[in-house]
Amino acid sequence: MRALPVGEHALLVEVASGEEAQALHAELLRRRSEGSLSVREIVPAARTVLLDGLDDPARLASRIPAWHIPPLPARAGGAIEIPVRYDGPDLADVAERWGVPEHAVATIHTAAEFRVAFCGFAPGFGYLTGLPSRYDVPRRATPRTSVPAGSVALAGPYTGVYPRSSPGGWQLIGTTDAVLWDHTRVPAALLAPGTRVRFAAAEC
Repeated sequence: MRALPVGEHALLVEVASGEEAQALHAELLRRRSEGSLSVREIVPAARTVLLDGLDDPARLASRIPAWHIPPLPARAGGAIEIPVRYDGPDLADVAERWGVPEHAVATIHTAAEFRVAFCGFAPGFGYLTGLPSRYDVPRRATPRTSVPAGSVALAGPYTGVYPRSSPGGWQLIGTTDAVLWDHTRVPAALLAPGTRVRFAAAEC
């Protein structure tokens, strides 16, 4: 673990894996909730956590590496369920990489429980972990210029749902009508870091 100053009031903590970043994020939230940590924003990413709004970043940077970070706790409450039509244009390619029939992609994907590791790329887009590493798939060699909103996609160890139409290079395995971002909703984002998610097969 390494803590690096960012400007006068922020700190970027680097860790070795996505799992460690999620565990650190949960611990930072816990400490802020109990009042032992004063920080305005805590923003997780793939292998980092940014803390912004600190009074004394250097002091915290000297202490964090010595912290005991407990394993990622189970999140209270049920998982958000997202219905998916497994009809994506890359479904056959993913099935071939996994060495399974096309219909088995849905079976494997819906059997896993996911967790939002971090958010980014576009408002409402969550990077979800939960599939075993043997199901990692590469991004497409040539990204698409337009991926429809609601596309359910895979890239590396992550599953994601495109909240709006945008360019993208992830492997598209399905579509959903779930609204990932709605500025009239509170909160606007359906998914937040730490949220548990399950996908359910819907009729095509």
